[in-house]
Amino acid sequence: MTAGGTGHAEADRGDKGGVRTALAGLTTRGRSFLAAGIAAAICAYVLGQSDLLRVGLLLAVLPLVCATVLYRTRYRVAGSRRLSPARVPAGSEARVHLRMDNVSRLATGLLMLQDRVPYVLGPRPRFVLDRVEPGGRREVSYRVRSDLRGRYPLGPLQLRLTDPFGMCELTRSFSTYDTLTVIPRVEPLPPVRLSGEAKGYGDGRHRSLALAGEDDIIPRGYRYGDDLRRVHWRSTARYGELMVRREEQPQRARCTVLLDTRGVAFAGAGPDSAFEWAVSGAASALVHMLERGFSARLLTDTGTAVPGEGADGFAGASQESADAAGLMMDTLAVVDHSDGTGLSRAYDVLRGGNEGLLLAFLGDLDEEEAAVVAKMRRRSGGAVAFLLDSEDWVREPTDVSGPLEESGERLRMLREAGWTAVRVPRGASLSELWRQAERERTSTGAAGRTSDGGGWS
Repeated sequence: MTAGGTGHAEADRGDKGGVRTALAGLTTRGRSFLAAGIAAAICAYVLGQSDLLRVGLLLAVLPLVCATVLYRTRYRVAGSRRLSPARVPAGSEARVHLRMDNVSRLATGLLMLQDRVPYVLGPRPRFVLDRVEPGGRREVSYRVRSDLRGRYPLGPLQLRLTDPFGMCELTRSFSTYDTLTVIPRVEPLPPVRLSGEAKGYGDGRHRSLALAGEDDIIPRGYRYGDDLRRVHWRSTARYGELMVRREEQPQRARCTVLLDTRGVAFAGAGPDSAFEWAVSGAASALVHMLERGFSARLLTDTGTAVPGEGADGFAGASQESADAAGLMMDTLAVVDHSDGTGLSRAYDVLRGGNEGLLLAFLGDLDEEEAAVVAKMRRRSGGAVAFLLDSEDWVREPTDVSGPLEESGERLRMLREAGWTAVRVPRGASLSELWRQAERERTSTGAAGRTSDGGGWS
């Protein structure tokens, strides 16, 4: 059974120990008939009653015959599964379509279909299918939903066969399963604009570079389809072959989304925890920046990025941007707390990078880690931090003691270093904080107006 409905699988035959398997499938009725038949046969032998012996043999043979027939016909059914969709945001529903095909020349009896699903997706679905004619098919579906991110296996599919007399039931499992990916919630963000940025291309000291491209006078060999107006005749005469000027390569604005995953930085768990808000915020920011034409990359406190991601991240506003967003969402679907206690690894990665926009979703920071984050601003054209005080997310609303003052001190340190730092209260909307960051950055002039990619949209 495979996603997409193109694959089929047959139930496992289980030929080894066939007699034992068949007898193990006897129902209470079948076992009762077998026991009554054996008892009647013994009594008939002791009493010398031939009629009672025939009755006993009939009672004993009937469940055995049913088990044998059922055992030999149980694996002539094929099944397939299709997920719609296979990737779903947390809190949304996906539908699972099951299809059963009778590939034998005989009609089936009563079938009970059961699919294995993790408990977080809902109750285990069960379906009763009536007689399926030779070459016939039956289709059923059920819905799954999870408020928690992750990858959840669906299957293997179990098929329970029974005979018309209810003497025997055999359960067989299909050998394959599918995976449902529950990605973080993505919140649409408003198209705010800072530092004159437009559509993912930097403005300021690199404006001419972004709009006109790098001055590259090195020619290359002619390729089929090149415009003849770009032929570089001097190089053609020099090399003895047709040479053309290289196309200008505009420099795309870059954005790095830093996600703090340290276990010590977040308290609480569940879909409404501070960590889940940070993951959802990072996902929303990545999708938004890709849609705006930025080259976006995801970075965690461990210094790791998305597999297959280039040095500048995934390019947006292209045919591959949807695939890039999918890869990032798949990564965020399974991201978990790290064992690290610091952000130095992420700083090492950013220190060797280029100047672009830096968006950080941070948990609790002590003074030392706040100083590390403050230094990250030096290698970024613009820096916006969303700072979560995890204790604020787990304590009672009436308790407004100490930690708020500590988080306020961390905000002050980041702002003095040039960050646009925004505190994230419990249950806050990222779109509102997005606008708040724009207002604060505009009013304080902390944007680094002469940066590549310093603006954001």
